[in-house]
Amino acid sequence: MDSTMKRLILLALMTFSSTMVSADTLTLKAGHPESYVVKKGDTLWDISGTFLSDPWRWPQLWDVNPQIANPHLIYPGDLLTLVFVNGQPRLVRNGEGKPHIKKTPEGRIVQKGDAVPTVDLSLIQNYLVQNRVVDADWLAEQPMMLAGEKPGRRHVTGDVIYIGHEYPVGQKLAMYDSGREFFDKETGESLGQEAILASTGQVIKSGKVSEVKLLSNFQETKAGFRALPMEDESLMSAYFTLKPSDLQVPAHVVATATKLREAGKLHAVYLDKGKADGVEPGEVFSIYREGEQIVVDNDGVPVLATERTAYDSLMASLSTDSSLQMPDIYHGKLMVFKVFDKTSLALIMTSERPVRVDDKLITPETLALRGQ
Repeated sequence: MDSTMKRLILLALMTFSSTMVSADTLTLKAGHPESYVVKKGDTLWDISGTFLSDPWRWPQLWDVNPQIANPHLIYPGDLLTLVFVNGQPRLVRNGEGKPHIKKTPEGRIVQKGDAVPTVDLSLIQNYLVQNRVVDADWLAEQPMMLAGEKPGRRHVTGDVIYIGHEYPVGQKLAMYDSGREFFDKETGESLGQEAILASTGQVIKSGKVSEVKLLSNFQETKAGFRALPMEDESLMSAYFTLKPSDLQVPAHVVATATKLREAGKLHAVYLDKGKADGVEPGEVFSIYREGEQIVVDNDGVPVLATERTAYDSLMASLSTDSSLQMPDIYHGKLMVFKVFDKTSLALIMTSERPVRVDDKLITPETLALRGQ
């Protein structure tokens, strides 16, 4: 191995070792306030991000607070104060759990309303109630929309459509279009078929062919769409208890929810892991782009894999220990909010670089580990 390769390996090892600091200590953000009054529209992630470099660690920031048995029960107007317990920062709510009152003739600044959610639900509501990933063969076997009372193939709210199945009167249904089928990159195994909600309806007349009145539509409903029972509204949870993923093998981004090549902060993406892998809503992952592999030519000059012709030629002529894998590049963090059998939907919470399909997802490290 020549001196250039040795220097590259030494540099990689030094970079890795310099990041190894304790992950147990909460890192307060520079310039953090000593107290904070909760405002309407705040989220738990936002509030923790006011104090912490790693807002996903808010359960640790509040876990020993005797005044907040359930940290979800934080309301607009509450005053949160930063204290230290055994040397560790903690947030406590003043007033023994009572709402914060501004002592002016006008009274409180913000009236007490709904409890503060973990994330802004408006960002994920459509995915919570619409997108599903199901077995492709199973979806193809579900009852089909055959036609509508009005002529034509396209139908919207208020129209009556016909479903080739006998449902009881009053049954609520959702009409789905078939979307993308996802596959495991390594094994080629099908991870499921995306089912895209087109409309919802209710059975008004039962029979071998049921008549269904459309109550809402997200896109035009067409013949050939599949009818499924409405999902349980309990999926619309406002609260996700954040915790680091403990997967033993990396997950990967399998698709963006918008079908675009890249996704950024507050965009949704599909993961290639789900219930079968133990993934749960609220789990947080760090996002990484796999580092490039380089090889050093006979003149001691590094050649990147992106320089395809020269790289392939060198790889064919040199031994495999002449190549070196560069460190993976950090892109941000995401939070899982909906889980299917073999896939999951997640929201990108922080993003330093665009997120793409095949990006690697691992258990999150703190920003301190990355020297930030």
